[in-house]
Amino acid sequence: MTHDTSPGDVLHSERNSPLNKSPISTRGRMGQIAGVKVAATGSYVPDKIVTNEELAALGCDSEWIIRRTGIRARRRASDDQATSDLCYEAAVRCMKEAEISVDQIDLIIVATMTPDHPTPSTACHLQRRLGAVAPAMDLNAACAGFMYGLVTGSQFIAAGNNQCVLVVGADLMSRTVNPDDNKTYPLFGDAAGAVLLTADPSETGSGILSYQIGSEGCGGEMLCIPAGGTRQALTPEMYSSGQHFLTMDGRNVFKWAVRVFNESAKQVLQNAGVDANELAIIVLHQANQRIIDSAVSDLNVAAEKVFVNLDKYGNTSGASIPLALDEATRAGKIHRGDLILLCGFGAGLAWGTALMRW
Repeated sequence: MTHDTSPGDVLHSERNSPLNKSPISTRGRMGQIAGVKVAATGSYVPDKIVTNEELAALGCDSEWIIRRTGIRARRRASDDQATSDLCYEAAVRCMKEAEISVDQIDLIIVATMTPDHPTPSTACHLQRRLGAVAPAMDLNAACAGFMYGLVTGSQFIAAGNNQCVLVVGADLMSRTVNPDDNKTYPLFGDAAGAVLLTADPSETGSGILSYQIGSEGCGGEMLCIPAGGTRQALTPEMYSSGQHFLTMDGRNVFKWAVRVFNESAKQVLQNAGVDANELAIIVLHQANQRIIDSAVSDLNVAAEKVFVNLDKYGNTSGASIPLALDEATRAGKIHRGDLILLCGFGAGLAWGTALMRW
């Protein structure tokens, strides 16, 4: 959930970054979860495509966007679509791919930072619309949300409490950004992606071979929507000053994202005893092409092993990884038994990295 900016674009100076005041090496919770597999994937993107050229009227420079981020287009939800609507479409496609009925789902987890309402949860809206009887809950870790949801859902299965868990990552990021901010507004898009997790009693070695989830809350102000919660009510004054929109310290978040992927990816691979060259594919949160390029360099892997759809959809926050997984699967880039590396990172600041055997 980040882009790089020029010095004049940042919201806080680099020397005032809380991460620079108190340097922290990446230290998250490590673990592994065996006997769980991704039975199917599904995704949905709204029909409306907004190209860089169409944003020129807002004062956005198409070449600047491409050069700085790699984004060429993004999707926008229609006015009558909410996050749960996108979740529903992705979930139905995922269930169809898995050839399961809704009554087989034991748990629904929706990873989102843009819920339909503060309450009830978007997951409950999805449950109602699907006609499921499973418990349902939202999980908010912003752009790392899907990774937290993946680990959480896998834990329920590994503990023997569930056999089938639906994990959906979805966000309508276009509703969170200020249209007058021509450096931030072009970065984000709307989408949903889903995976169906099931128990795998076979001895194929499927599951999460190694994972790390973590957070550095000292950097929370670097990616923040100031008003609308219990800390700061959304008063008319706050609304008129744009405090309900997302604010970003782009430069420092960019540096943090590069570091957190580099450190966590290497720790996760080392913990599993796997060399980066053994990976079939790497799926990162699609935030910035320069972060993706850094990942290729840091791990010393072939560029074609890193899946990219950022150019088509922009930063879709919690939907980013499951959307990419679905596209990669349908493109024949992921097969049973493959080793894949996933990493999400964003507001919180929070991250999750996992090595999976598909």
